Amino acid sequence: MTAPAEENGGWRDLGAYLKSAGFRFATLFAVLFLAAMVGFAFMLWWGTAGTLSRQIDDAIRADALGLQEAWRSGGTAAVVDAIGERLAVDIDDHAIYLLADSAGLRIGGNLDRWPAVAQASWSWSADTVRRDGVAVPARMHHVPLGQGHRLLVGRDATDREKLRTLLSEALLWSFAVAVAFAIAGAAALRRALGERLRAASMTAGAIAAGDLTRRVPLSAQRDEFDQLGASMNAMLDRIDQLMVGIKGVSDSIAHDLRTPIARARMRLENALMSAPDEETLRAAMETTVADLDGISRVFQALLRIAEAEAGARRAAFAPFDLAQVLADAAEVYGALAEERGQHLQTSWPDKLEMVGDRDMVLQAIANLLDNAVKFTPQGGTIRLNASAPARDRREISVCDEGPGLAPEDRARAGERFFRADPSRALPGSGLGLSLVKAVAALHGGGLRLGDAQAGAERTGLEARLILSSRA
Repeated sequence: MTAPAEENGGWRDLGAYLKSAGFRFATLFAVLFLAAMVGFAFMLWWGTAGTLSRQIDDAIRADALGLQEAWRSGGTAAVVDAIGERLAVDIDDHAIYLLADSAGLRIGGNLDRWPAVAQASWSWSADTVRRDGVAVPARMHHVPLGQGHRLLVGRDATDREKLRTLLSEALLWSFAVAVAFAIAGAAALRRALGERLRAASMTAGAIAAGDLTRRVPLSAQRDEFDQLGASMNAMLDRIDQLMVGIKGVSDSIAHDLRTPIARARMRLENALMSAPDEETLRAAMETTVADLDGISRVFQALLRIAEAEAGARRAAFAPFDLAQVLADAAEVYGALAEERGQHLQTSWPDKLEMVGDRDMVLQAIANLLDNAVKFTPQGGTIRLNASAPARDRREISVCDEGPGLAPEDRARAGERFFRADPSRALPGSGLGLSLVKAVAALHGGGLRLGDAQAGAERTGLEARLILSSRA
């Protein structure tokens, strides 16, 4: 009862084999190899048997023209004499001649009678004729001479036929050997392709099974398969980084949001249990709403970062003037800086045209200015500059006079919820620079952090936002 199942399994395996890319590539190799063999055989035939045939036809044609000239100059006797002279010097005994009258009777030549196949005027024919009692293959050209006389000029084609037979047999054997080589080469090609792709297939299977540590092994050849493997490894590294990032974000959300949620719940419970009057209860509820608004802002920031990193905001790309966006941001944060006793200095060209998401770029600039205002002490200066160092690049620089960042903190400044030690006492969620980095990546750029230059001293932090001006 298991035979039909095994038979069906065998047919499925055969079908999968015939549909495989390795089989198609191997078949293509075999077809191209055999096509090249056929082309070579055709050229060989054309250069040997074909050349010999053309040489025989040229000799016959020249001989017939000479005999026609003898007819015009001396008539029948001249043609008979010319045929006799040609037969006398025909050492190889390959020449065939026949001069016949209007009744078809032989006048001269070495054929007994006119061949049945040679009936059409001014035409060529090939047939077996009897010459001196021996049947031989012949190539013949027959022409009318006038007064009903006809002339037949030909050559014995025995040697040509032997050459054709020998060449045909050689080509047939060669084709058989070529077919064997094509099959063997196709099998070797398919095996080689399968070997090179097996490592990538096994790695993909292991990844699908949950082993994210597997990578495609690379050879020393550095060929296209290695390039594909390197691309797959880079993709897997990126996926691994994203998975680590997702885990870190989850842990950070659980850690950073647990406290405000617990605080809001405790405040509401205390208000419900011990609020002496309605005003106290209302104040507790308003404070709790403010805490929940802060939590909502964190989730909104996370959603914006996710949209930017996924490229979902590219649909909103449109031309806009970056100078106007900078002016809008400077107007809001210039007033905020004045309230804190700070000074905002700005500098950028009148026009900075670019293509992108205007709202996301404005949000990124606002985040940088918000950090600068937050960390710059009273009486300090914040500098907002922008330039176009290249036709397809825009750079925005925000410098503050705050405590700056240590080199080890700069490397982590774009991570979600990361906050350096000097900023833990200040309000914030640690998502501002994460959003800036995501916006920069969405616009084909990046974020660079360094020391701000203030006169001869280095103080504060410089955040340089680099954007591509093209979509």
